[in-house]
Amino acid sequence: MTIPPGRHPRAALALRLSLGALYLPAGVLHLALPGPFLGITPGWVPMPKLVIALTGLAELAGAAALVQPFNAPLRRAAAWGLAAYALCVWPANVNHMLIDLARPDRGLGLGYHVPRMFAQPLLIWAALWAGGITGWPFARRR
Repeated sequence: MTIPPGRHPRAALALRLSLGALYLPAGVLHLALPGPFLGITPGWVPMPKLVIALTGLAELAGAAALVQPFNAPLRRAAAWGLAAYALCVWPANVNHMLIDLARPDRGLGLGYHVPRMFAQPLLIWAALWAGGITGWPFARRR
């Protein structure tokens, strides 16, 4: 079996398992304790309770599909889904930062929120790389 350029199977597996370990409990929390997520959902999001429940289900399905070892097309679909998910929840993370920093005590502060903002593109890339969608930055240019 030939490994495509930029693919590192053990690292990809470790990252898939790590993302699964991140998204699985997050999905459970979205379903079991939606209150904190509702509190940071931007006002323009329609039917926020339903959206929070659906995001929880998306996290659970994405985590399960990404970590399963048998079906590569399903892993790729999960990678695209989790990348899209991370992009779509970014406005809630920005809203959380704005709400939190407006508090008199500055909430969790910039030390929490700035890394979280920078982590969002990393989560998008991680899902795509772990799912085999991209080999960047490890693939050689042709």
